Amino acid sequence: MRPANPGGGEDLENSFVAVRLRLKRFGRRNRSFFRISAMDSRSPRDGRVIEELGWYDPRAQEADRQISLKRDRVEYWLSVGAQPSEVVAQILNRNGIATK
Repeated sequence: MRPANPGGGEDLENSFVAVRLRLKRFGRRNRSFFRISAMDSRSPRDGRVIEELGWYDPRAQEADRQISLKRDRVEYWLSVGAQPSEVVAQILNRNGIATK
């Protein structure tokens, strides 16, 4: 039997950090621009990023200038259990990347 953690901190064996694929907002007012990022689920929207996976510009006129993805890295994060946000899941589905 293991002794209790005397420091009161988290037990490293039992800690779990959920990774989310979500948007990080940039741009000025009324001219939004987003980066698609792999982030710790506990971090704030514009907080620390694990990895940048691409960008999304909802106001771009041409479809090819609206989104850019690192497809292999997005598929890697999905394969290891990262969960996309609702908006990111829609973006991935439109670009042919299946989400669960």
